Amino acid sequence: MRQLNFDLDVLRSFVIGIELGSFAKAADRLGRSTSAVSAQLKKLEAQVDLPILSKSGRGLVLTPRGETLFSYAKRLLELNDEAATAVRGADLAGCVRLGLQEDFGESLLSEALGSFARAHPHVRIEARVARNAELLDLLGRGLLDLALAWDSGQGLAYGQRIAELPMCWIGRQGEVTDWEDEPLPLVAFEAPCLMRNAATAALDRDGIAWRLAFSSSSLSGIWAAVAAGLGITVRTSAGLPARLQVLAGMPELPRIGLLLHRRQAEPNAVVRQLETIILEKLGQLLPVR
Repeated sequence: MRQLNFDLDVLRSFVIGIELGSFAKAADRLGRSTSAVSAQLKKLEAQVDLPILSKSGRGLVLTPRGETLFSYAKRLLELNDEAATAVRGADLAGCVRLGLQEDFGESLLSEALGSFARAHPHVRIEARVARNAELLDLLGRGLLDLALAWDSGQGLAYGQRIAELPMCWIGRQGEVTDWEDEPLPLVAFEAPCLMRNAATAALDRDGIAWRLAFSSSSLSGIWAAVAAGLGITVRTSAGLPARLQVLAGMPELPRIGLLLHRRQAEPNAVVRQLETIILEKLGQLLPVR
């Protein structure tokens, strides 16, 4: 029996298409034509000699065999990317200081930083999870090398815009959005907070009475209060816990930019390598811009 060897480039198109829910979006992210990605999928099904996708309405879903392949494909790609990173930066050593929003703490700390640490065991990572104003202050004082922060309009020289994400009204699963007879209970960060400001501005604009039901200095506190039914909050869907949901029929909210700031215009090789891994991981986690 001839050995089956998967093409990693084809697997990457397959995995990104499933994660984005669209192979057209995958083609856009990969810089390919939609027809080229379609040809890759046909090649993959020919290799497996079994259908890995089936039609569901106007879209495509994984078959049971496709789900198995998807799980293995992600593992193969992660190992490939980790090996490539390790080979390219085998001699890296030193220290890198990263600050990030709590919204991305779980995904980036466990995946991107874990991958970086395994590939570069001689690099010390100092990571700090903090709120936006603190991250920008630390960066400005030279105490961070990289900071993943929301766009507050504060003009820092070396920031790269990663995405524009919609702000969402968020409540617990099964939340009923009917507060006509009483002020809407709002759960929010302690001021100052960009999303708290967006929430109150939207409610005031639409003439909806509100009250601050709960405030916290941590995102985990916000999620816990919303899950307990104390009120609703405004956030993006990044890192949204399974027990919560995005609410429909609420006042319109603006989008918010996500930026990766660098302390220096030309950082050293250690910082550049971590920046590359973070951008790659965010590309998988976030929708196409």
